[in-house]
Amino acid sequence: MTARAADRARYDRATAHLDAPLAIVDLDAFDTNADDLVRRAAGKPIRVASKSVRCRALLERVLARDGFAGIMSFTLAESLWLARSGFDDILLAYPSADRSGFAELAGDPKLAAAVTVMVDDPAQLELIDASRGGGSEVVRVCLELDTSLKLLGGRVRIGARRSPLHSPAQVADMARTVARRPGFKLVGIMAYEGHIAGVGDALAGRPLRSRAVRLMQTTARRELAERRAEVVRAVRAVVPDLEYVNGGGTGSVQHTAAEDAVTEIAAGSGLYVPRLFDNYTSFRGRPAALFAQPVVRRPGVGVVTVLGGGYPASGAAGADRSPVPYLPQGLRYDPQEGAGEVQTPLLGPPADDLLIGDKVWFRHAKAGELCERFDVLHLIEGDTVTATVPTYRGEGQTFL
Repeated sequence: MTARAADRARYDRATAHLDAPLAIVDLDAFDTNADDLVRRAAGKPIRVASKSVRCRALLERVLARDGFAGIMSFTLAESLWLARSGFDDILLAYPSADRSGFAELAGDPKLAAAVTVMVDDPAQLELIDASRGGGSEVVRVCLELDTSLKLLGGRVRIGARRSPLHSPAQVADMARTVARRPGFKLVGIMAYEGHIAGVGDALAGRPLRSRAVRLMQTTARRELAERRAEVVRAVRAVVPDLEYVNGGGTGSVQHTAAEDAVTEIAAGSGLYVPRLFDNYTSFRGRPAALFAQPVVRRPGVGVVTVLGGGYPASGAAGADRSPVPYLPQGLRYDPQEGAGEVQTPLLGPPADDLLIGDKVWFRHAKAGELCERFDVLHLIEGDTVTATVPTYRGEGQTFL
């Protein structure tokens, strides 16, 4: 029996008493992935990206492990909710325009001490001040450095369009703006190199593109390491007691950790290992989060239909944003239908061995977005469900 077949047998036994659709997290794989992230971080703490987990119980589990410290959140409302839940080191990774959230933050000393917000423009400071509503707490802020690689004098850009702060001088100017403004404290710098950490460099069947990606990433890593070090020196000249410099992502942990200027690493997707993280030469993870859909029809030879399953991930539309049939191995979508909202036909020889009510296991394209589809995650150890825990959605929290 292959390893994948053995996993399918375990998952089927563990969930035999449960009806699909359902979602699971294999805790053995989750913990193994956590250990690998810590190994690659080489002693630097990992701040967990909550958007890639979206389950408080699993955030608590990973933060209880050596090598992990703090949360990187994705909205201000989520940050405040996590702080009220007892998490005390939360870095909001994206700027916010949540006026009521800023009023709550500025009016509560516990929340203000626990949450750091992201800024990259003086207008964001203006919005925060205008939102205080009488709250006088000092707001902790972090500056985001744009990590994109700019070539040919800026005419070619590789990387996400994020912060307008790209050069050391720009970041230092923003640092001075924060330092001069009452009611704010600059505590950190963040730089997420998505074109390195979030782009696979070993694309199946595409050797030339894979080689081009590796060349781009080697060039981008070298350029960013030099520029990030200059940025940190420039900002520390303004704020000597800077608390942290955050960088990285699941796909670049070991490379970012090797930079002296970086004090902590961000990662989250590497805990669940969704399908977009199959295409890397630098690491191999174990799929830990899966969902199951039930077989509801057998239209003909070599075909079964499962209920639903059309759970596309965010990003540029394409086949790589769809979930992938995973177990039993050998199933594929009908190219004329793909993954449907209420039914999904699947083709391939394994279909003839599936009965009405059997489960087909899928992997989502991106990590935490799966949790927006399910109220609970069934946690599996061996071939047993040992706990069932709510997702953010299951706790009534839908932040985006």
